[in-house]
Amino acid sequence: MSAAETTTAKVPPTRQAPSPGSTGAPGKKPGRMTRNGTAAAPWALLAPCLVVLVLVLGYPLVRLVTLSFQDFGKSQLWGFKETTSVGLANFTKLFSDSEFWAVVLRTILFAVGAVVFTMVVGMMIALLLQKVAGWVKILINVALIASWGMPIVVSTTVFKWMFDSDYGVLNYLLDKLPGVEMSGHNWFASGPQGLAVIMLLVVWGAVPFVVITLSAGLTQVPKELEEAARLDGAGAVKVFRYVTLPILKPIIVMLTTLSLIWDMGVFPQVFVMRNGHPEAEFQLLTTYSYDKAFVVNDYSGGSAIALVTVLLLLGVVAVYMRQMLKIGEVE
Repeated sequence: MSAAETTTAKVPPTRQAPSPGSTGAPGKKPGRMTRNGTAAAPWALLAPCLVVLVLVLGYPLVRLVTLSFQDFGKSQLWGFKETTSVGLANFTKLFSDSEFWAVVLRTILFAVGAVVFTMVVGMMIALLLQKVAGWVKILINVALIASWGMPIVVSTTVFKWMFDSDYGVLNYLLDKLPGVEMSGHNWFASGPQGLAVIMLLVVWGAVPFVVITLSAGLTQVPKELEEAARLDGAGAVKVFRYVTLPILKPIIVMLTTLSLIWDMGVFPQVFVMRNGHPEAEFQLLTTYSYDKAFVVNDYSGGSAIALVTVLLLLGVVAVYMRQMLKIGEVE
């Protein structure tokens, strides 16, 4: 073979690089198919959950709205009378009732107080867990999980015995203090004191979740930022306010919103603590709706109160979503 033949050997043609968005197959647009498939995948994964939500929550919510615009009592329940539509009569009657507005105000104050107390105590414990030894942290976490996992009825019964006027351990301990006379003191003789006890019970059950969540968030705070702030002369309070708190803001907003929703929906704590018959000064929106529906047998009136409660909670959710969108825009 000559040198000319070796230099003129055939070389395979080079393949052109595919253009962006194409796969080399003529006449096809797989990019659109991929985008459609990608967009449909989340909905396919969410479909079972959405079906369960519609079945479990959809019908009760529709029924709640329907009853709130009807005249539905015991006679209609047993079929002695036909159900009739009354329009906004139930809401007109409800909004003109001074007792209802007193219950609304009491519920809001109770929920806000419980949330503030929960967040402050939870934050303090979460910060404390960052400073203690490992075995102490384990013991505290075990105690938190144990209290969190206790059934509400059990914890309510325990608190009820702790604050009992005759055999309560709290009265016994306070009575031992010099100058304090607490023997036979009835904590539920007045509404504010009794609601304070119930609020303490709610906080006791809610703090573990807040502590565990905030502890996880504190592990994401860069130590370099805290050290730099200390080198610039910032004390512990300023480091927490200007470094730790902004990083924890999304978690705090989430926890505050969830706690407010849960605390506005408190029912078993009040119901069990007052032996199934809460007095007027202990009524919250949940127990007030229950009494209207199942004690007075005014199901339409109870439904109207429940619907107002749902709308209040939706307002809280709307504020939460707005705050989260603002945080997302800043980030």
